[in-house]
Amino acid sequence: MRSAGQPVDRRRGRWVLVLLALLFLSGIIASFVLVETGWRPTKTKNYGELVQPARPIDDVGLVRLGGGALRFAELQGKWTLVYFGSAECPKPCIDNLYKMRQITAAQGKEAHRVQRLFVLTDARGLDGLHEKLKDYPGMEVVTGDPEEVRRLAEQFRLPAGSPSDGLQRVYVVDPLGNLMMSYPADADPRGMNKDLGFLLKASQIG
Repeated sequence: MRSAGQPVDRRRGRWVLVLLALLFLSGIIASFVLVETGWRPTKTKNYGELVQPARPIDDVGLVRLGGGALRFAELQGKWTLVYFGSAECPKPCIDNLYKMRQITAAQGKEAHRVQRLFVLTDARGLDGLHEKLKDYPGMEVVTGDPEEVRRLAEQFRLPAGSPSDGLQRVYVVDPLGNLMMSYPADADPRGMNKDLGFLLKASQIG
């Protein structure tokens, strides 16, 4: 003899299967819509603006301010914070050099994995630059043939423009020589510090 509750149980079981099927299909449909529309989440863990995909920087010949040649490729092996600016180095320039110094020092025992590069886009005010640089020891300051400097700057061009446009941005180049992130002039150094710390912790290179 069948129990009176069996038809109810079967109906309930069918509804459960229908609901599970709908949930499964809704996930597929949602994924399809997101892919087709190109939607990406706007909130990510990084504070800086990612360069996607990361962009290899071709080698160029530069000259150290204190004398001696430097190939850009020689910087590979460490994380590099790059800034382009005039030798006059007004306040926005000083602010960025300060940020670069502070977030590097904030990495503590991992600070040796980070280097700083200041690329001079012109020589105006060069005489007064040496005094300003006394507060930023350990930073590579380079100049070079104007065409070579322009060629390097163009490789850092982003939708916002080129470093030659006076954007006052700080760029991050990974230990393999790829441009992978940048920060606007008004970037909060706390966010920059957090990003750099995460990169050093997550990376097995540099």
